[in-house]
Amino acid sequence: MDQTTDHNQPTLSVVILCYRAGESTRDFVQKMIAVLQKDGINDYELVLVGNYHQGSNDTTPQVVQALASQNPRITTVAMPKQGMMGWDMRSGLDKANGIYITVIDGDGQMPVEDVTKVYQKITAENLDLVKTIRIVRGDGAWRKFISYVYNTFFKILFPGLNATDINAKPKILRRESLLQMKLTANDWFIDAEIMIQARRLKLRIGEVPTNFLGLTGRKSFVKPHAILEFVSNLVRYRFKEWVSK
Repeated sequence: MDQTTDHNQPTLSVVILCYRAGESTRDFVQKMIAVLQKDGINDYELVLVGNYHQGSNDTTPQVVQALASQNPRITTVAMPKQGMMGWDMRSGLDKANGIYITVIDGDGQMPVEDVTKVYQKITAENLDLVKTIRIVRGDGAWRKFISYVYNTFFKILFPGLNATDINAKPKILRRESLLQMKLTANDWFIDAEIMIQARRLKLRIGEVPTNFLGLTGRKSFVKPHAILEFVSNLVRYRFKEWVSK
């Protein structure tokens, strides 16, 4: 992440992961802007991440660039993909300039109102990181099972963290907290990597409850092999921490 700031630095950067969202990105962005304005958050920027696979028919890059051309508060990242969700998130975080930086998926699974909820909590309680915790889930039995496995293994290997539901978004961090992290994950492990490093840095963490909506009209990008991939990443990361001590 670029460590430089300027006098035009926004208070809040909202990184929106728009992979293959296409035209639905327009509606999501409109809702996000309306919620920010309704809640009195006027000093913000939106970072739309529309990275794409070369040769695909994904229209998302063109959509996010068109939105940016119409609104000076919007900036974009639209590059040929060199990784999956983790790489997309890191490319968006690198582009963000805000004092506080939050990240949310742009596929409609998460209520846009959650962005203002985590922002209000981190500022009101002087925290370093705030995330949601999914109290109600609308994403089906399979995703619930994956989440249960994720969180169980995480608690076993990384005890003592004052947080649960590690993959839940939006997450918001102070810029200085994010700059202390060395994020490398290119895949779904990026959320866990953030929380592992938050544990190591002893960050002050808060959570807000949310109703997770789940996907409508699109299939999940999380495949069965994601469980094995996630668990192996946890074990590898745990071993790396032991060795580094």
